[in-house]
Amino acid sequence: MVKNILKGITAYTQSFALITKLKLWKFFFIPIIISLVTAAVIGISAYGFSDELGGFIAKLWIWEWGKETFAHISTVVGGIAVLVIGLILYKHIIMALSAPFMSPVSEKIEAHFKGTANHSHRNTTFSEQLWRGIRINIRNLTKELLFTIPLLLLKFIPVVNIFSTALLFLMQAYYAGFGNMDYTLERHFSYRESIQFIRKNRGTAIGNGIVFMLFLLIPVVGIILVLPMSVTAASINTVKLMNNENNHLVQ
Repeated sequence: MVKNILKGITAYTQSFALITKLKLWKFFFIPIIISLVTAAVIGISAYGFSDELGGFIAKLWIWEWGKETFAHISTVVGGIAVLVIGLILYKHIIMALSAPFMSPVSEKIEAHFKGTANHSHRNTTFSEQLWRGIRINIRNLTKELLFTIPLLLLKFIPVVNIFSTALLFLMQAYYAGFGNMDYTLERHFSYRESIQFIRKNRGTAIGNGIVFMLFLLIPVVGIILVLPMSVTAASINTVKLMNNENNHLVQ
């Protein structure tokens, strides 16, 4: 697992040079706009909603003793909850809507590594790619929210909240890497086959997603570069994984 996580991370070292070499920057223009608009809308909404959520949680404490302490903790947890849910929504919205634009990128990267532009894969339309992206990301969004809520509740428990933060980050990373890898997988595998493939290679997905999440910590520049860099890195790894799997089948 650790070895595969590192592979998912180190693929980013090739991303910028490969994007430039294959002249892929033009494919990222619309996804970057989608990313910036989505981040702005979610950011503004989250800023106004965090205090309200903290106040709502604080009202759940009906006793007088410890009320001030609980109110303070509620404000912090409310802010974290809004940030986490905002990141989850941002991530899945941009990955779903960018699917038709990312598919050509991953296809060109695959052709580059295989040494041919005429490789065998399923032919899908713009609308099919968009629907696939929406379907995958709705599925991942639902699962991620189901796991996120109990982890957020653990933040009320001292010491345990440290581990819950790490688990939240890794979970977000996994689903980010999941979406990035599917841009390549959608040409080769069905919806269910892709899920099975990524489960088998979850370390690579986590590694890709870790850097994806770290990019979002960089103001503005991170939002601009997150898709180009992460999708390219995921495509590099996914093509290699599929090649290895095919070689094993031949042997």
